Amino acid sequence: MNRSLDNQRILLAIAIFNLVSTWLHYTDNAIFLSQYSGPEWFTSTGVFATVIVMTPIGILGYWLYTKGSFWLAYLLLGIYSITSISSPVHYLYPMVVPMSLKMHGLIWFDAISGLSLISFMLWSSVIAQEWRSNEIPKR
Repeated sequence: MNRSLDNQRILLAIAIFNLVSTWLHYTDNAIFLSQYSGPEWFTSTGVFATVIVMTPIGILGYWLYTKGSFWLAYLLLGIYSITSISSPVHYLYPMVVPMSLKMHGLIWFDAISGLSLISFMLWSSVIAQEWRSNEIPKR
């Protein structure tokens, strides 16, 4: 059993979970922008631009992890996770209209996916200390 390949598969599943939740939430947010609470300067274009810019950062973070560049991978995955863990910030702004159950669900789905990514990075760096490994996984 190759533990590093198992960890890569786990991270891949978490990354896909994150990508799906973020794209669902951000797309809904951009389409129904007036129904989400948030700062005045939020625009649909800005919401889409954010997710379009951040997605390659997350993908690159995963790729670097698979190549054994752990610290850079942790940095990029941490930056990417901001797209998800920041979703509950909607609740810090006054609601213009009551948000639907779908909107609340997407916000928390995204937040939980971001927390799962951060949890994996903490486990990988602090507990498993994968960055100490000299082994580069073979595919």
